[in-house]
Amino acid sequence: MPVVMGTAGHIDHGKTSLIKALTGTDCDRLAEEKKRGITIELGFASLDLGGDRQLSIIDVPGHEKFVKNMVAGAAGIDFVLLVIAADEGVMPQTREHLEICTLLGIERGFVVLTKVDMVDEEWLALVKEDVREFLAPSFLAEGPIYGVSSHTGQGLDELKTALADFMDSFEPKRRTDLARLPIDRVFTMKGHGTVVTGTLISGQLSVGDDIIIYPAMTETKVRSLQSHGGSVETAPAGRRTAVNLHGVEVDDIERGEVLGRPNTLFPSTVWDVEITCLPSSPRSLKHRKEVHFHHGSKETMAKVYFLDREKLAKGDRTVCQIRFDQPMTGVYGDRIVIRSFSPLRTIAGGSIINPMGRKVKRFSDDVKRLESLIEAEPEDLILTQLELAGNAGLNFQELSIMTDVASKPLEKMLQSLGGQQKIFLFDKEERSFIFGGHYENLVSGFIKYLEDFHKKDPMKAGVTKSEIGSAWGKKLSAKLFHSIVERLTKKNEIIVAQDIIHLPGHKVSMASDQQKLRDILLEAYENGGLTPANVKEILEPLDLTFKEAAPVYKLLQNEGLIVRINDSLYFATSAIEKLKAILEGYFANNLELGPPDFKELTNLSRKFAIPLLEFMDKEKFTMRVGDKRRLRKQV
Repeated sequence: MPVVMGTAGHIDHGKTSLIKALTGTDCDRLAEEKKRGITIELGFASLDLGGDRQLSIIDVPGHEKFVKNMVAGAAGIDFVLLVIAADEGVMPQTREHLEICTLLGIERGFVVLTKVDMVDEEWLALVKEDVREFLAPSFLAEGPIYGVSSHTGQGLDELKTALADFMDSFEPKRRTDLARLPIDRVFTMKGHGTVVTGTLISGQLSVGDDIIIYPAMTETKVRSLQSHGGSVETAPAGRRTAVNLHGVEVDDIERGEVLGRPNTLFPSTVWDVEITCLPSSPRSLKHRKEVHFHHGSKETMAKVYFLDREKLAKGDRTVCQIRFDQPMTGVYGDRIVIRSFSPLRTIAGGSIINPMGRKVKRFSDDVKRLESLIEAEPEDLILTQLELAGNAGLNFQELSIMTDVASKPLEKMLQSLGGQQKIFLFDKEERSFIFGGHYENLVSGFIKYLEDFHKKDPMKAGVTKSEIGSAWGKKLSAKLFHSIVERLTKKNEIIVAQDIIHLPGHKVSMASDQQKLRDILLEAYENGGLTPANVKEILEPLDLTFKEAAPVYKLLQNEGLIVRINDSLYFATSAIEKLKAILEGYFANNLELGPPDFKELTNLSRKFAIPLLEFMDKEKFTMRVGDKRRLRKQV
């Protein structure tokens, strides 16, 4: 199993010299580093410990000005090698680096006292006692302390043996189904083009894979791979990996971006996180404070928005929102580090609980739901994330990063929750789900909408799907709306007749005079055939205005018994169907029809002929070509 070790410690305490003594690799590769004698950028090496134990090593800078580079390197490590010089002991960056490792969730490590050849036994004993006291509240409290000299080689063999034994017993937990490589270096290699490096924190990459550079969404391919100095066809999780990318320039990529497969990560400008303000912080962290935010190999500016308070006191923990100017990609459980804007130092850190945050009202019930995400069991995590997502729901890939549950167990959990009707699958193609409570509320809300509609317009047979979509369902996806209609139809709780939806018990109800008016109007238009009286001529003898008769006209249209030509002219549907049959008979022997032909064919005056011709065009039964008409289905 690949394992990554990172160094930590104060400047000039011998981290780089120790790695060189262990591996033979000088991690200070920059001319400026050699000139100044300090590490500025991340360095990389590997240590062969025998058998298949190949340890990847990340050497980090110790100077306070380069802590951001230290965090970028520490984000991908499995355990830490905390280096403390025997002649100086615990120093400021020793403390800050250990705090950063703690915030990043690192739980295993080794403590090494370097430069032991420069102190006597009595001083060394005092330093060890001081270091023990310093480490007492940390995850390194119980571990051994190794004394070494990179100059004389003292203690190196013992340290190597300890590292080999550690690798035999250590099994880092990494997902194998979600490829993620936070980029920490970008450069051009002669004859190869653009190369990026990073620690493959999960999943695997293979030559030829389609790749997205997130969050820029740049599409590329893996041209070739290297790990530990050799070419490989596939790089597994936990390996320091160099990726030669196809078709992108160095200027198109920057440290902090992430390599992943298409449609597996989802950039967002809002994250919900759980954070702790360090007891050593010089002051509390205030609401809407601008900070330096570190995640993976990325450093960016962000603002902290507290949801349940105005500030976070030293040593306290809470949930909050982090808001970015540019999108970021993360996964549930990823660790984060926060450094103050001025003075520049580490003040807080924690983990992501929702990498696709939404607007949350401060001091609302949603804050408690967010708090429940911190240590939730996987199934409860799925349910809460879906509950917070509202009616938009979440698809399978979104749930994958919002729970950090691997694909196969996630699939089983979703099936189980679906079987219990705690969640509902509403889009099989996208594999999108909605929280059960939200779905049931939508179903009951839809029934209530139909009940209210029938009360308001009892003379209407029902409501069209388009009317529902623009009124009740305007904030729902088409697939979710279809799912609700389909479910209610199967349960016979609604009736769908062509495009009209109504409740099973609904019948068109009219007062007796309205029923009589319906019969009069229908008889008038059916008797009128292709030469009906206009609206005014029909309604005047009844002493009615069109406004008064409009609901009945609308009802007859909804029932499909009459058609509207214009404000004053209606025809019985039966008359229109007869006209279509006459025209089809004509076009069976003729290619075109002119207005004179139409008038002769139907024996209609211009008053009816022209509106009917235009209606047939509008209905796409005929098509106008110049002054002539053609049967559309023959065109």
